[in-house]
Amino acid sequence: MSTAYKTVTDIAGPLMMVEGIEGVTYDELCEIELVDGSKRLGKVLDARSDLAVVQMFEDAKGATTEGTKVRFLGRTFEIGVSEDILGRVFSGSGKPIDSGPEIVPEKKLDINGAPINPYSREYPDDFIQTGISTIDVLNTLVRGQKLPLFSGAGLPHNQIAAQLARQMRVLSPEEVEKGKGISDEQRGESDEKFAVIFAAMGVTFEEAQFFQNELEKTGALSRAVLFVNTADNPVVERIATPRLALTVAEYLAYEKDYHVTVLLTDMTNYCEALREVSAARKEVPGRRGYPGYLYTDLATLYERAGRVRGKNGSITQIPILSMPEDDITHPIPDLTAYITEGQIYIDRGLHQKGIYPPIIPMGSLSRLKPKAQGEGKTRADHSGMDAQLTAAYARGVEVRELAVILGESSLSETDKAFLKFAERFENEFIRQGPTENRSIYESLSIGWDLLTEIPREELKRVKDEYIDKYLPKK
Repeated sequence: MSTAYKTVTDIAGPLMMVEGIEGVTYDELCEIELVDGSKRLGKVLDARSDLAVVQMFEDAKGATTEGTKVRFLGRTFEIGVSEDILGRVFSGSGKPIDSGPEIVPEKKLDINGAPINPYSREYPDDFIQTGISTIDVLNTLVRGQKLPLFSGAGLPHNQIAAQLARQMRVLSPEEVEKGKGISDEQRGESDEKFAVIFAAMGVTFEEAQFFQNELEKTGALSRAVLFVNTADNPVVERIATPRLALTVAEYLAYEKDYHVTVLLTDMTNYCEALREVSAARKEVPGRRGYPGYLYTDLATLYERAGRVRGKNGSITQIPILSMPEDDITHPIPDLTAYITEGQIYIDRGLHQKGIYPPIIPMGSLSRLKPKAQGEGKTRADHSGMDAQLTAAYARGVEVRELAVILGESSLSETDKAFLKFAERFENEFIRQGPTENRSIYESLSIGWDLLTEIPREELKRVKDEYIDKYLPKK
């Protein structure tokens, strides 16, 4: 039995100082017994020769320096995993909250994971169809990629995340070969195993319920795992929630050959929790009060996405963050964009026009998309189409701004063509229903139809052979 220490000298929020300790290590779990006999879980944040700083996972209410016992357990925070975990809902500390039984674990894993040798990483290059045109054609998601959603307060990022969770799939070889979508009956059952893992941090009860209902409605919950940390749960739990989700993802991907998509919402709440704990530890703050190690901490989460050579499974990560005051230079989106492979930008202007999903091509970027576009992946005309649509829309927006100043009558015929294109592009290409699931081939066809608005000599980014083949005749 481990020693119980009664040498608590100070309590500051969720933190507790324990003196006179021996053999205690960083990140070690401990059990805190309060005066009334109730027990709390905690972990070691800092361990020096005879002093440990302990962080409580639950409410610190009732904790006093007199009579509180701390017992160090000699292990780190672990989660028990098995395939039975699919279809279950857990709290942010890994306890079942869906009235189901405890998981009988096949093994227990450290939630901090283990680093992947860079040499053994496989380059992500498999196209993932999301059913959303602006992502599939212009900002292609690749299996094993980490691609965040940059959003703001009041924007529909949760709806988009739920739609992605329902609709994401990989094209069958027949579809790629034929260069067109095929029916579900023709496609048959795929051999590949998919799983979706949601980690919700600091969300409202309403949001937590929304995700659960959305997945239940479509039957997607049977292949999903939910970790829910609501806003009234302890702050410290928020820091553990994404790590629990990613540990389960690694187990399913690398040991059970699942293709896992991890959705983390909202990373802003996670970073606020880090800031709160850092302030309680009296650390010297960095930018805007966030800890100086924010970049490193976020990297320990985001870099757990990817593919490993010799393993069939993969982890695709979609972190969601609401930018404070829509400021993309804020430390959280700024550092996230450095670490991840691009971003999907949700635009308030499009949202105010009533367009769903309000994803704007100019603010969005997918750094790995060239690897998943073109012949053998989607269709030969895809990458040219991507460049042409983005360029044409950018010019159309430019012309629209010009028309406000000079009036539409002063525009040339070509400019008017681009203006009409921009209007149609927003209303026919970007705009789609919250349950509308377009195949990549449907999206490309819509794109080609829109390009009929522009004079042929202006189509400089698509090869002539594809224009002849795919451009509808007016």
